[in-house]
Amino acid sequence: MITKTATTIKKSNNLKKEKNNSVKVPTEQELLSMSDNDYMNESQLSFFKQKLKQLKQEILLNAGATTENLRETQFVPDPADRASIEEEHALELRARDRERKLLKKVQQSIERIDSGEYGWCEETGEPIGIRRLLARPTATLSLEAQERREMKQKLYGE
Repeated sequence: MITKTATTIKKSNNLKKEKNNSVKVPTEQELLSMSDNDYMNESQLSFFKQKLKQLKQEILLNAGATTENLRETQFVPDPADRASIEEEHALELRARDRERKLLKKVQQSIERIDSGEYGWCEETGEPIGIRRLLARPTATLSLEAQERREMKQKLYGE
Protein backbone atom coordinates (compact mmCIF):
# COMPACT_ATOMS: atom_id res chain seq x y z
CA MET A 1 0.00 0.00 0.00
CA ILE A 2 2.89 2.33 0.67
CA THR A 3 4.28 1.73 -2.84
CA LYS A 4 0.96 2.64 -4.40
CA THR A 5 0.95 5.90 -2.49
CA ALA A 6 4.54 6.62 -3.49
CA THR A 7 3.74 5.82 -7.11
CA THR A 8 0.72 8.10 -7.00
CA ILE A 9 2.83 10.91 -5.55
CA LYS A 10 5.49 10.42 -8.24
CA LYS A 11 2.87 10.50 -10.99
CA SER A 12 1.29 13.67 -9.63
CA ASN A 13 4.74 15.28 -9.33
CA ASN A 14 5.48 14.34 -12.96
CA LEU A 15 2.19 15.86 -14.06
CA LYS A 16 3.03 19.06 -12.19
CA LYS A 17 6.44 19.15 -13.86
CA GLU A 18 4.85 18.71 -17.28
CA LYS A 19 2.35 21.51 -16.63
CA ASN A 20 4.98 23.84 -15.17
CA ASN A 21 7.62 22.78 -17.68
CA SER A 22 9.07 26.09 -18.74
CA VAL A 23 12.37 24.92 -20.18
CA LYS A 24 14.06 27.79 -21.98
CA VAL A 25 14.51 26.84 -25.61
CA PRO A 26 18.02 27.94 -26.63
CA THR A 27 18.90 29.61 -29.89
CA GLU A 28 21.05 27.80 -32.42
CA GLN A 29 24.07 29.87 -31.34
CA GLU A 30 23.50 29.06 -27.66
CA LEU A 31 23.16 25.41 -28.59
CA LEU A 32 26.52 25.42 -30.36
CA SER A 33 28.22 27.14 -27.43
CA MET A 34 27.07 24.56 -24.86
CA SER A 35 29.62 22.16 -23.43
CA ASP A 36 29.77 18.45 -24.23
CA ASN A 37 28.48 17.72 -20.72
CA ASP A 38 25.17 19.39 -21.68
CA TYR A 39 24.62 17.03 -24.63
CA MET A 40 20.93 16.21 -25.04
CA ASN A 41 19.84 17.98 -21.89
CA GLU A 42 16.26 19.23 -21.55
CA SER A 43 16.82 22.52 -23.34
CA GLN A 44 18.59 20.88 -26.29
CA LEU A 45 15.85 18.28 -26.61
CA SER A 46 13.19 20.99 -26.49
CA PHE A 47 15.06 22.92 -29.22
CA PHE A 48 15.11 19.91 -31.53
CA LYS A 49 11.53 18.93 -30.73
CA GLN A 50 10.39 22.46 -31.63
CA LYS A 51 12.49 22.37 -34.83
CA LEU A 52 11.04 18.99 -35.83
CA LYS A 53 7.46 20.10 -35.13
CA GLN A 54 8.03 23.19 -37.28
CA LEU A 55 9.41 21.02 -40.09
CA LYS A 56 6.38 18.73 -39.78
CA GLN A 57 4.01 21.72 -40.11
CA GLU A 58 5.84 22.97 -43.21
CA ILE A 59 5.59 19.55 -44.86
CA LEU A 60 1.88 19.32 -44.09
CA LEU A 61 1.28 22.83 -45.47
CA ASN A 62 3.15 21.92 -48.68
CA ALA A 63 1.04 18.79 -49.04
CA GLY A 64 -2.14 20.83 -48.71
CA ALA A 65 -0.94 23.33 -51.29
CA THR A 66 -0.08 20.53 -53.72
CA THR A 67 -3.51 18.99 -53.31
CA GLU A 68 -5.16 22.30 -54.10
CA ASN A 69 -2.86 22.89 -57.06
CA LEU A 70 -3.60 19.47 -58.56
CA ARG A 71 -7.35 19.89 -58.08
CA GLU A 72 -7.32 22.92 -60.33
CA THR A 73 -7.60 21.07 -63.59
CA GLN A 74 -7.02 23.14 -66.63
CA PHE A 75 -8.15 22.32 -70.12
CA VAL A 76 -5.35 23.31 -72.43
CA PRO A 77 -5.87 22.52 -76.10
CA ASP A 78 -2.23 22.92 -77.07
CA PRO A 79 -0.38 19.58 -76.57
CA ALA A 80 2.91 21.33 -75.74
CA ASP A 81 1.30 23.39 -72.99
CA ARG A 82 -0.52 20.33 -71.66
CA ALA A 83 2.74 18.35 -71.58
CA SER A 84 4.42 21.19 -69.73
CA ILE A 85 1.66 21.30 -67.10
CA GLU A 86 1.76 17.52 -66.69
CA GLU A 87 5.55 17.64 -66.23
CA GLU A 88 5.17 20.32 -63.54
CA HIS A 89 2.60 18.14 -61.77
CA ALA A 90 4.88 15.10 -61.95
CA LEU A 91 7.77 17.10 -60.46
CA GLU A 92 5.54 18.42 -57.70
CA LEU A 93 4.27 14.92 -56.90
CA ARG A 94 7.83 13.62 -56.76
CA ALA A 95 8.78 16.38 -54.33
CA ARG A 96 5.76 15.60 -52.14
CA ASP A 97 6.70 11.90 -52.14
CA ARG A 98 10.14 12.81 -50.79
CA GLU A 99 8.47 15.02 -48.17
CA ARG A 100 6.12 12.17 -47.24
CA LYS A 101 9.15 10.00 -46.50
CA LEU A 102 10.74 12.86 -44.57
CA LEU A 103 7.53 13.32 -42.56
CA LYS A 104 7.79 9.72 -41.39
CA LYS A 105 11.39 10.34 -40.28
CA VAL A 106 10.35 13.53 -38.50
CA GLN A 107 7.64 11.68 -36.59
CA GLN A 108 10.12 8.94 -35.66
CA SER A 109 12.59 11.58 -34.45
CA ILE A 110 9.93 13.17 -32.23
CA GLU A 111 9.21 9.71 -30.80
CA ARG A 112 12.96 9.24 -30.19
CA ILE A 113 13.02 12.53 -28.25
CA ASP A 114 10.10 11.36 -26.12
CA SER A 115 11.78 8.00 -25.46
CA GLY A 116 15.18 9.55 -24.66
CA GLU A 117 16.99 7.98 -27.63
CA TYR A 118 17.34 11.13 -29.74
CA GLY A 119 20.85 12.35 -30.46
CA TRP A 120 22.51 8.96 -30.02
CA CYS A 121 23.77 6.79 -32.89
CA GLU A 122 21.65 3.68 -33.50
CA GLU A 123 24.72 1.61 -34.42
CA THR A 124 27.38 2.73 -31.98
CA GLY A 125 25.49 4.45 -29.17
CA GLU A 126 27.81 7.45 -29.46
CA PRO A 127 26.57 11.04 -29.68
CA ILE A 128 25.53 12.08 -33.18
CA GLY A 129 26.62 15.66 -32.53
CA ILE A 130 24.84 19.00 -32.37
CA ARG A 131 26.19 20.29 -35.69
CA ARG A 132 25.02 17.18 -37.54
CA LEU A 133 21.58 17.33 -35.89
CA LEU A 134 21.26 21.01 -36.80
CA ALA A 135 22.02 20.16 -40.42
CA ARG A 136 19.86 17.01 -40.43
CA PRO A 137 17.50 16.85 -37.42
CA THR A 138 16.27 13.39 -38.45
CA ALA A 139 19.75 11.82 -38.36
CA THR A 140 19.95 8.49 -36.53
CA LEU A 141 23.60 7.72 -37.21
CA SER A 142 26.79 9.53 -36.30
CA LEU A 143 28.79 10.92 -39.19
CA GLU A 144 31.32 8.08 -39.00
CA ALA A 145 28.61 5.39 -38.91
CA GLN A 146 26.81 7.02 -41.85
CA GLU A 147 30.04 7.15 -43.85
CA ARG A 148 30.67 3.45 -43.12
CA ARG A 149 27.15 2.58 -44.22
CA GLU A 150 27.46 4.58 -47.45
CA MET A 151 30.86 3.01 -48.22
CA LYS A 152 29.37 -0.45 -47.66
CA GLN A 153 26.46 0.36 -49.95
CA LYS A 154 28.83 1.63 -52.60
CA LEU A 155 31.06 -1.46 -52.39
CA TYR A 156 28.35 -4.09 -52.17
CA GLY A 157 25.55 -2.31 -53.99
CA GLU A 158 23.09 -2.73 -51.13
